[in-house]
This record gives sequence, structure tokens and C-alpha cells, in this order.
Amino acid sequence: MNYSVVLEHLPSSLEEMKKLDEAKLLKPEHTAALTVAALLAYPENRQTAFEMLDELRGPRPLSVMEKQFINDRFMDGKGYIPRSYLEGTSPENNYTPSRPYTITMCDSHVKPAEEGYMVLDLKSSGADSPRTVTLRNKPSSGQWFLWDMTLLAGIREPAENNPWA
Repeated sequence: MNYSVVLEHLPSSLEEMKKLDEAKLLKPEHTAALTVAALLAYPENRQTAFEMLDELRGPRPLSVMEKQFINDRFMDGKGYIPRSYLEGTSPENNYTPSRPYTITMCDSHVKPAEEGYMVLDLKSSGADSPRTVTLRNKPSSGQWFLWDMTLLAGIREPAENNPWA
């Protein structure tokens, strides 16, 4: 099944994220889309991004090791990686999204989900294969929380960084 989540604006704080309807986390695609939004906040304020990700992870906040992994992925100006999940982006336009912000995904055909989990493939305009987000359902609340992601894997450099573009 295919999903598209449209965000009129990207939250720049945990409080802004919590005000979005998607922040109820009642649909797995909403949690996946807000994960992208949280990663998009990182270049401006890493602490805010971590707060947003902790909220999306529910009762299982980021570990020190996971935070360090995220920090490493953003080294050397790699803030364009999460932008590649937004519609309208490409390496040629330096991953500049169209508005409103649309994130497209589908059920994973490669990685089957276990009971209580869902794996979604997100399309990156800078990669040949999709990246996955694994979500876990909390039956007592019906919410879907972020369990794992591969959204920060390397992609093609934006044209502005590529002397061969």
C-alpha cells in the first residue's frame, strides 16, 4: 500500500510538532513522516531534533550511542539527506523541496514486519533504493512509535557539492 503525508509546515520545536494532527501517532505513516520532520530540524538545533525523536520513540528514548550515530551522519554538511525524502527534491536542485511538504512511502516488500510492527519504505530522491522505518504499535494507546530507521544512509551529493555535476 502507498502512503503520502502532507505537512503544510515543518515543526521547528517539540511543541510545534505536538500541535500537528499527525502527532497523535495513530497511523504508522504519520510517525514515519514526523521522523523525517525531526531529522530536518537537526541542522538548526540538534537538541530539538533529539527531543522530537524521543517523543516519536515513546517509552524508549534515544540512547547515547544512537545520538552519536545521528551526530556522525550529519557531519560534513550532510543536512541534505533528510530533505531527499520530500517531494520535488533532487541532487540537481540541491534537494530543495516543493511545498506543501509531501513524504511518500509504501509497505516494505523486502523486510516483513513481525506482529505489532510495521516496516515502511521511504523514497529518497538521492538513492536508488528506498530506506526503511520500522514502527512498533503500543496496543494500550493504539499509537505507532519509531522503533528503527535507516533514513540517514548516504545518498548522492547535491549539485552544489559535486564538482562533476
